[in-house]
Amino acid sequence: MARKNPFANVMSDDAPEESQALLNYTNKGASKALIQSLDEMAAQADRFLEGEAIVELDPAIIDVSFLRDRLEDDQADFDELLTAIRDRGQDTPILVRPHPSTTSRYMVVFGHRRLRAAAALGRKVRAIVKDLKDSDHVVAQGQENAARANLSFIEKATFAAEVSRRQFDGDNAIVLVALSIDRATLSKMLAVSAIPKEILDAVGAAKGIGRDRWYDLKNSLERPSTLQEAKAFIETDEFRSKAGDDRFNSLLAFVKAVGKQARPKSAKARKWASEDKAVSADIKSDGKTYTFALKAKDASGFGDFIAENLGELYQAYRTQQGA
Repeated sequence: MARKNPFANVMSDDAPEESQALLNYTNKGASKALIQSLDEMAAQADRFLEGEAIVELDPAIIDVSFLRDRLEDDQADFDELLTAIRDRGQDTPILVRPHPSTTSRYMVVFGHRRLRAAAALGRKVRAIVKDLKDSDHVVAQGQENAARANLSFIEKATFAAEVSRRQFDGDNAIVLVALSIDRATLSKMLAVSAIPKEILDAVGAAKGIGRDRWYDLKNSLERPSTLQEAKAFIETDEFRSKAGDDRFNSLLAFVKAVGKQARPKSAKARKWASEDKAVSADIKSDGKTYTFALKAKDASGFGDFIAENLGELYQAYRTQQGA
């Protein structure tokens, strides 16, 4: 089975609109050379899959990618993969590169779970070895991630943030190509990935939670006091007893409730004036305080009168309320 060019969805004439937005970048300059390089890699992979250059490597001499692309492993999914490889063998090779800093070792570009399964089964792993620069590694791993249905939005967002942090280029063009996204999507990914790591790790992959709800959580955590409350909440048994999307949902509901409590109530205001216009009052109430601001020439005298008769006025109020 021929391996698809990872840029096919970007380069085709009927590519999705968000991929079309990348064409101005992908058809010129260094990126064009990068795509041609990966075209060659895809063609070479076809020959590898035909048996010309597949190698079997000991998992013990292969290190993980320098870029993290999963917040957590789904044990059920891994067990299913493990069973499939044990029963049918490893259908698709992983992609590795010679380790950039350690001789006689390799680094995974993609295929971490297949590597882990081979190690668990005590087998060698079938691999394609390709000598890649870090930037080519990023694009190949990112394109594999972008096509993988079981990676969540937040996992792709943290991957994008790590690539951006390493500054392979000045304008994040590599990230756009690697994940086949536009700049607006990247901007939201980077914003969401700025949520403190302890919260991201506590929530986990949240596979059913998309971009908009993560962005809502990010906005809800901008108030420092709310963020502190959230950090305390993820340590509670209530939060830890949940799993998957329920963790995200409980955290978002919690910070929304905290935000409502922290939001000051808008003050209700009204005016009063005596029939002879000798005195007027601005009256404000925010639920906790009730303020009279008396104006005009009789303001001082009327204010003194109210102050001197507050006891009787309060008793009259209580009587009216039936107390």
